[in-house]
Amino acid sequence: MSGKYDLVIVGGGISGASLLYTTAKFTDIDSIALIEKEPEIGAINSHHTNNSQTLHFGDIETNYTLEKAESVKEGAELLAGYLENHDPDREMHAKRSKMVLGVGDEEVRKLERRYEENGFGDLFPKLRPIEREEIGELEPKVVEGRDPETDLLALQTPDGYVVDYGEVAKSFVEAAKDEDGVDVHTGTKVSDITPTLDGHTIATDAGRFEAPATVVAAGSHSLQIAKELGYGENKALLPVAGSFFLADDLLNGKVYTLQMKKLPFAAIHGDADVHDASVTRFGPTAKLVPALERGRLSTVGDFFDVFGLNVASFASYANILADRILLPYVLRNLVYDVPEVGPRKFLPQVQKVVPSVGLDDIERAKGYGGVRPQIVDTEAKSLDMGEAKIVGDDVIFNITPSPGASTCLKNAMRDAHTVVDFLEDAEFDEDAFREDTIGEFPRAE
Repeated sequence: MSGKYDLVIVGGGISGASLLYTTAKFTDIDSIALIEKEPEIGAINSHHTNNSQTLHFGDIETNYTLEKAESVKEGAELLAGYLENHDPDREMHAKRSKMVLGVGDEEVRKLERRYEENGFGDLFPKLRPIEREEIGELEPKVVEGRDPETDLLALQTPDGYVVDYGEVAKSFVEAAKDEDGVDVHTGTKVSDITPTLDGHTIATDAGRFEAPATVVAAGSHSLQIAKELGYGENKALLPVAGSFFLADDLLNGKVYTLQMKKLPFAAIHGDADVHDASVTRFGPTAKLVPALERGRLSTVGDFFDVFGLNVASFASYANILADRILLPYVLRNLVYDVPEVGPRKFLPQVQKVVPSVGLDDIERAKGYGGVRPQIVDTEAKSLDMGEAKIVGDDVIFNITPSPGASTCLKNAMRDAHTVVDFLEDAEFDEDAFREDTIGEFPRAE
């Protein structure tokens, strides 16, 4: 198995699959190959058990600035429009109520300021403040058993898209395969990428591929491959593994707690599972791990390849972990994975959402959770709160921490423009792409 293509995409998660869909359907590129090392598309971090199944708009994520929310909003609307257009029976997603909950005077004031003074009410027309009575109508368990004297306020929206990103990735690939000149190679591991005079050669365990344009969308491994080619030397990764706890039917939709502004990690929230509304999931926790994939010891060495084992990387890690907010957060999350002790320590986080929950009502979700690559800037010695993209000579490397899945089509749109520039004689029909995606997103009346 080998061949020459105009474009080769490495990685069959939601990021690579969305780019395959975008370039296959809306460009005139003649031949495209997608290479995925797993036997199935969307099998690692895009799998529905390995992420928080949330489509992030920026409306209830209280660690987002207004500027970041504006950027994320367009990306989420692109994907939501795709789901409305191509998943009418909701086999890949569910749409439910979504809210961020403020408990007590201080949190209520923060939400009021966010909505009224900080511009979020204007940016999100469907977002609205609701008080205890209406909160109880939408989510009875959120109010049940809570002190009636405690102030409650929620910012609520009907745009609570719960998404199986693995299935969405598969739908992108299946739609792309309908086009001529598209080949998908699963179970094919890339061993080396080598620059040539007119692009790159991609060596795999199933043969060699050649292309004048290459996009590496392999999650944490993207930076590893970039460094092998001399790119991204000022970047490292802080891999964060998420875990979840499960309970019986407690929530109808998605209920977030307030997030810390300095943390790039999702706040603890509860929501009904995308495929089984009788199961409520709480999380994610956030544990630092020296591996690029959850539960795969073979990727520990890959982590150290990306880490670099140099002074700048060690200094960056030390500076980040010394933060008076981040360090206690990291240590607290380590405890959540300890048998017997973990559920007891995590229970108060659940009770912020559902006060009546007891220890016997929750259990650790075995086999759930993936690894998110938080970007470290070794020059600034700080965490980069956004996704990383490295554009080289005829090659793009995408390293996508959260909300990379939510903004996958926006990222694919940007990459499609770059790829057609690489190829010079190709064109991207952005108008048709937008009509197929964000054009189908339901607006407020």
